Amino acid sequence: MTKAVLDSGVLVSAFLTPKGVSAELLYLAYQEVFQIYLCDEIFKEIKRVLLEYPHIRKYYSYSNRQVTMFCEGLRAAVNLVTKLPSIKTIINDPNDDMVVACAVKAKANYIVTRDDDMLILKKYKWIKIVPPEEFIEILRKETL
Repeated sequence: MTKAVLDSGVLVSAFLTPKGVSAELLYLAYQEVFQIYLCDEIFKEIKRVLLEYPHIRKYYSYSNRQVTMFCEGLRAAVNLVTKLPSIKTIINDPNDDMVVACAVKAKANYIVTRDDDMLILKKYKWIKIVPPEEFIEILRKETL
């Protein structure tokens, strides 16, 4: 089965836009079309963005409890990766290295992101780095 690491931006988008492509990816994972792998650092980033970014809270109405429930539900549905290797590959944003490290430890096939600093790589070792729209097309082709 295809393994993927979804970065925090994709997961935040899934929370904020329940009818968007990121939310559709979560639905497909729940339907066991592919497996999601995440690490604690990605969960911390999701919570930080949703709970502490005032410009997001200004445009979207949700409670802290909804964020907690989203993260708890997500944690129960994904494969949790621990003890990440030390990887330094994202020059413009070293904080993104945790996503790559998570994918390496999980032996993931894909990193799904909208982050240009990661997308510009296109690939890290065997791991393809793609935006959500491309990943959903890949999944559709695999399941036909």
